Amino acid sequence: MDINRFGFIRVAAASPKVKVADCDYNVSEIKSMINEAIRDHVQILCFPELCITSSTCADLFFQTTLQKKAISSLMNLTDFMRDKSSIIVIVGLPLQVKNSLYNVAAVISDEGVLGFVPKIFISNSDRFYGERWFVSGEMLTDFIVEINGENIPIAPGGTIFQTPFGNFGVEICKDLWMPIPPSSHLAMQGADIIFNLSASNELVGKNNYLKSLILQQSGRCLSAYVYSSAGNGESTTDLVFSGACFIAENATMLAEGKRFSLENEMIVADIDIDALRNDRIKNSNYFIQKEKSCNEIICHVGPISVPFMYREINPHPFIPSKSFENENLSEVFNIQVHGLIKRLQHTGIRKVVIGVSGGLDSTLAFLVATKSFDILGIPRENIYGITMAGFGTTERTYKNAVMLIQSVGATLKEIPIVDSVKQHFKDIEFDEKDHSVTFENAQARERTQILMDYANMIGGLVVGTSTLSELALGWTTYNGDHMSMYSINAGVPKTLVKSLVRWIAETQMEGSIREILNNILATPFSPELLPADEKGEIIQKTEDVVGPYELHDFFLYRMFRYGDDPKRIVFLAGQAFKNKYSTEEIVKWLKVFYKRFFSQQFKRSCLPDGPKVGSVNLSPRSDWRMPSDAEVKIWLEQLEN
Repeated sequence: MDINRFGFIRVAAASPKVKVADCDYNVSEIKSMINEAIRDHVQILCFPELCITSSTCADLFFQTTLQKKAISSLMNLTDFMRDKSSIIVIVGLPLQVKNSLYNVAAVISDEGVLGFVPKIFISNSDRFYGERWFVSGEMLTDFIVEINGENIPIAPGGTIFQTPFGNFGVEICKDLWMPIPPSSHLAMQGADIIFNLSASNELVGKNNYLKSLILQQSGRCLSAYVYSSAGNGESTTDLVFSGACFIAENATMLAEGKRFSLENEMIVADIDIDALRNDRIKNSNYFIQKEKSCNEIICHVGPISVPFMYREINPHPFIPSKSFENENLSEVFNIQVHGLIKRLQHTGIRKVVIGVSGGLDSTLAFLVATKSFDILGIPRENIYGITMAGFGTTERTYKNAVMLIQSVGATLKEIPIVDSVKQHFKDIEFDEKDHSVTFENAQARERTQILMDYANMIGGLVVGTSTLSELALGWTTYNGDHMSMYSINAGVPKTLVKSLVRWIAETQMEGSIREILNNILATPFSPELLPADEKGEIIQKTEDVVGPYELHDFFLYRMFRYGDDPKRIVFLAGQAFKNKYSTEEIVKWLKVFYKRFFSQQFKRSCLPDGPKVGSVNLSPRSDWRMPSDAEVKIWLEQLEN
């Protein structure tokens, strides 16, 4: 599996066993971990601050013997790296430049030491490596350090190391804790990944605070943040170290190491460089500041082929994880509810009309309306649930619709449409035996006409039921279910509708209402526009025609949230749905997605208002602007190839 081809790079944070001031032992453990990382196909490996000597040497840092040993150990490590073209390693050591001693990170590849990055922020409160021993590297600009005849550049927090698969920058420990860390500048200059070499002692509560800093900085910088801290071997005198390691990406923690281990510890993750860069492109404030230019160093690192990814690709990105389910689903529901509340308050309207089919989409809209009316103190009788049985309405969905409306105390109206649609067929001279798109759409438009006219008659507002997934696929009848006076589900994808209705049933409903909702949840998605089979069962199942909604929602998320191209979507879908859908199936339904998405933009160009609930939305007023007549050719060509 060539993950580099699809925009990923594999990184690791390591916390090796060390002995204070024993460079030979420390380098031996570092080498061992480099070999382990190579076996795991790691491309960039970060070690802790001052790991060659250990960070707790105190006044021993002033000893020429230790300083020289650190340099010779670095050269030893450099020789060890000569034949290892697949990995870049970052290690820490003390380095004398002119008349000062600096705490630096050395970036090493098979080409040698590529550059040094000095620590900038050094506090005099740091009892174990503060101003007593080191000076800030802030003034080191355009310096060259000569070691064994090689000229190596050194620059403070202002060097971008460029690899074929992603760019990175380095900062050291305390730098992260400052109001404007060097990593903020590095990210603005193009660093996709920030590596932090640290030796931070443990205190009660400090780890959680540190984790929040890392998450926030990775999110603020739209970057990955790889943090490696010194472990138990550094513990001495008054301080204890835990070997905390973290890998975060854009405010999401990808990997977290074991603390207080007596062994070498390493965490690995695959960083999505393409996703990070897409987020930066969409942020118009994310641009290079010319007055703060960075040095650039080209790094060679070879591509990798891996048997599996150190990363879970979420097959259902719109559905919150169990740990955040209650919070996130509650927020979605509240956004919908309060969007409708505002529209009712603004217009002064105290009645709504909803076409209730017994399916999930109209059920969600109906539950949103019920909650909104309760908050506003408007009687539920002012919610008019209208059932409009047609040629394909089954007994199951009809009964579910009627029972749902009655169970909450709303007003039930039953207006069958078969006779009126048959009359319409006669008027336009259409054969009702022809079950083509005209047969289907005539029913959808008849229902919308009834809803609109009934709302006018009672002074109400028509609440729409179409979902984000249906709008993406154009699986709505133009000026039929496509239209409403407020489209309450417009920002909610199909997979989320199901989770949301289930959450409402489990957390806010009891008794018969919960049973009704569970029955609705078990009903196949269907517009019910074609006649049922001999047993009265649904014959027209949406997913048999357009494909599984879980795939389409995945396609939608990857295309809009990250701008992924077809090849990358196929690759990621293959990882997310392995053992469920073959590559051929994924390609088949992705073609359907692209064809329908491009051909149906004209429907999205004139959508009614509806609340945005997530990062992916198709409102033509802000979130998605696309010409209605754009060609899909180049997207399909990539799939064909």
